[in-house]
Amino acid sequence: MLRTTAIATIAALVAGAASAETLRWARAGDSLTLDPHAQNEGPTATLAHQMYEPLIIRDTTGAFQAALATGWAPKEGDPNVWVFNLREGVTFHDGAAFTAEDVVFSFERAKSENSQFKELLTSITEVRAVDDYTVEFVTDGPNPILPSNFTNLFIMDKGWAEANNVVDVQDFASGETNFASTNVNGTGPYTLVSREPDVRTVLEANPDYWGIGTFPLDVTRVEYTPIQNAATRVAALLSGEVDFIQDVPVQDLERVDGTDGLVVKNAPQNRTIFLGMNVGADDLERDNVDGANPFADVRVRQAMNMAINRDAIQQVVMRGQSAPAGVIMPPFVNGWTEALDAVPEGDLAAAQALMAEAGYGDGFTIQLDCPNDRYVNDEAICQAVAGMMGQIGITVNLNAQSKALHFPLIQNATTDFYLLGWGVPTYDSEYIFNFLVHTKGDDRGSWNPTGYSNADLDAQIQSLASETDLDARNATVQAIWDVVQEETLYLPLHHQVLNWGMTEAVGIEVSPEDDPKFKFFEMNRS
Repeated sequence: MLRTTAIATIAALVAGAASAETLRWARAGDSLTLDPHAQNEGPTATLAHQMYEPLIIRDTTGAFQAALATGWAPKEGDPNVWVFNLREGVTFHDGAAFTAEDVVFSFERAKSENSQFKELLTSITEVRAVDDYTVEFVTDGPNPILPSNFTNLFIMDKGWAEANNVVDVQDFASGETNFASTNVNGTGPYTLVSREPDVRTVLEANPDYWGIGTFPLDVTRVEYTPIQNAATRVAALLSGEVDFIQDVPVQDLERVDGTDGLVVKNAPQNRTIFLGMNVGADDLERDNVDGANPFADVRVRQAMNMAINRDAIQQVVMRGQSAPAGVIMPPFVNGWTEALDAVPEGDLAAAQALMAEAGYGDGFTIQLDCPNDRYVNDEAICQAVAGMMGQIGITVNLNAQSKALHFPLIQNATTDFYLLGWGVPTYDSEYIFNFLVHTKGDDRGSWNPTGYSNADLDAQIQSLASETDLDARNATVQAIWDVVQEETLYLPLHHQVLNWGMTEAVGIEVSPEDDPKFKFFEMNRS
């Protein structure tokens, strides 16, 4: 009865004159905000990509493709400057012309305090408009991979932002909202028609989009319905209420793929799931140990790493749809090696011995913060980890909640033990280091609530942005990973596998970024 009611509710939400060009889309969680610089989070960026555009995008294979820029290269005679040539004749949704001043404004906004993209732009000292369609990025030393940092950096209309008092980025972590968090004026292929957060968002094709004739653009209307409950989400696909879901539950893969008219497409994702710990505090707030921090002892972290049975998580929780990991870096990323990704040997006796050596032979109690609507089987993963920690005396109290509540715990450093997944859109280790390893500060470390701080490591991380000798740069990357692994700063779990479910009418291949761009979709309902 409950499921029937839920399906009826979804049917009501997506009901309407669904034409051959309408795509009815569902996934577990909604975008956190429409402010394009407020949250560096996958589903948030995916929705933004339909309405806003960066200078460069990645296509369905992960390769660079021109977007608002038509060309880019280091400036002749000055390796500290990248020159970007902008696309002419582009307009924002309200009809305003796109020019270089919008690029300058957007990058300056994205470098500001509340932006979740500032780590990508730390090497930039100046963004200047040469003319209406040429922008120069001045860097603090040559930065050979700078364009890789721009693929999710969305361009806003300066005039619109000023007129609507959204020059400043929304402070999402503190609960702030602004005009940009609920309204959109981009250059992208779709315009915002209506939005009810966590309920329904409707987009329609932009009739003035510059890419008409370049991209298929078969989808002329998008009806987006977040459906957190896995069974309800699958039922909506099976019943024909939606056409496309990004996160088919692993337990339903065969059922969906075996249904006439439906297909499941999968691919390894550019994302690793892992656990983080507050290693820097003198005392933890959410444990039962007074005056000490168990996580500050590397032997405790090593014991926890050894106690995790990644093969069991892969087989039982993920139904084979994951790859056990030994490092928080997916194989797509520069710096990945098989040696770094070797899974720790599970040895409970050795783990228990390490706990005793550290003074925690009787264990301790800790809270594990976990999302329940962001990653594949995220809450079930945390439940499995809780059981495994119990085998070495660590009692885990699970706090599972929506990502909208979970992520601020990480960004505000108010969690001691947490689950996180991390994708790497730049395909380079520097991205991981800037966000997750560098000391938390004004321009780096915004997703590093561990309290870990290593001045020497910070200096090495900062050097990567201007090292043009790629062999030397790769050597530094390896040296940083050696420290991260030796410190057991994070507990890697697995590299995620993507499973997209769709009707046969939907023509698209799975992107390793899990960011479908609907302008590439080809619809064939005949």
